[in-house]
Amino acid sequence: MWLTGLPSAGKSTIAGALAARLRDAGRQVDILDGDELRTELTADLGFSKEDRITNVRRIGFVAATLSRNGVITLVPVIAPYAEARDHVRARHEQSGTPYFEVHIATAVEECAARDVKGLYAKQRAGELVGLTGVDDPYEVPVSPDLRLDTVGRSLEESVDTVLAALAERGLA
Repeated sequence: MWLTGLPSAGKSTIAGALAARLRDAGRQVDILDGDELRTELTADLGFSKEDRITNVRRIGFVAATLSRNGVITLVPVIAPYAEARDHVRARHEQSGTPYFEVHIATAVEECAARDVKGLYAKQRAGELVGLTGVDDPYEVPVSPDLRLDTVGRSLEESVDTVLAALAERGLA
């Protein structure tokens, strides 16, 4: 399951709570968090468009490998470019592995208000250039498997919505 959205949209928070619920149900789950992978798997990459696409493709490869081996893999990664997300979806389809894309559709104003990592404040202060959705592009998914707006929804409600959509497709 790929969770895409702007910084501070709620991707990692939802993935963590979803993983806990799936584990409680006896499922084998792993989270490939974008921030963690940037320090290990893709530390050699910068934030150019090409590097961001390479980052997503590498993570997609690992996700497909884990999924092929029976691990429900949750991937909370910004993945700003449709080209990279489409590549990951195609890789999964080619290997016969289910792929489920969730667009965490939190508006940039709400993300900036949350500002979990202080990125929006740094961008406003001129200390950060290339913030996805502000001064670097974010290509909103045209047809994700689920579009989830987290504003006015509790974490539990968001997780319930994702689980219901997965169950509908026989994936949970």
